[in-house]
Amino acid sequence: MQLADKVVVVTGGGNGIGQQIVLALLAKDAIVAAADINSTALDATWTAAGAQASRLSLHTGDISSRESVQQLATTVVEQHGQVDAIVNNAGVIHPFASFHRLDDAAIDRVLNVNLHGTIHMIRAFMPLLLARPEAHIVNVSSMGGLFAFPKQTLYGASKAAVKLLSEGLYAELRRSNIGVSVVYPGAVKTNISHNCDAHPEKMEKFERFHPGISPAKVARRIVRAMEKNQFRVVIGLDSRFLGLLYRLLPTTTIRMMGRLIQLVMPD
Repeated sequence: MQLADKVVVVTGGGNGIGQQIVLALLAKDAIVAAADINSTALDATWTAAGAQASRLSLHTGDISSRESVQQLATTVVEQHGQVDAIVNNAGVIHPFASFHRLDDAAIDRVLNVNLHGTIHMIRAFMPLLLARPEAHIVNVSSMGGLFAFPKQTLYGASKAAVKLLSEGLYAELRRSNIGVSVVYPGAVKTNISHNCDAHPEKMEKFERFHPGISPAKVARRIVRAMEKNQFRVVIGLDSRFLGLLYRLLPTTTIRMMGRLIQLVMPD
């Protein structure tokens, strides 16, 4: 789709990949509604947008709340008159820990934001998207949604669910006006790991082991996928290589990942 003058809603727009998606869309002359639970982070996005901020609106809310998402849809239409695309980018991880060591709050949070938040967004905005001549849905999954990532088991489960949700939507909407993209970034240099209540020393060790690619690069690929109506978007050498290895040798890949994570982050 051509992005100029299109209204695009981006969740998690206050930092990391989300902020870079907002900036990349503004560079394409899109009108962007950036949503985030953190109003201070949204202010930083506004500042980063500079002269392009005239085409940017900021919306504070919690995508894990159905009511908050419905209000977001209402507010965006009131301000911009339409919605042409949504980018479901907001996501969290849980502490790096084995499944049996996670508490209920950590499990609920990762599922409510990553999976239920994506569902709430699609349900709230689908009628608006169907009303447009051309529209698009982007769901950000993860390398961890392609194969098991030990000590991020529930995060991986939430992102695998986003993968299957996206595939089902793609099949259902194939002959409609709505394009669907599902994105599988590898490790990315963002602060998502610092929002999971994990031990800082563990996070620093993991990030030294695997620093990741820049959020700006991920954002550029996502915007290109929207323009070209590309369904499956795998970003990063790690995501491509490990995804291929898993398809060829699933058991071996899972065991290898288990050994690597245990080496870097022992219990």
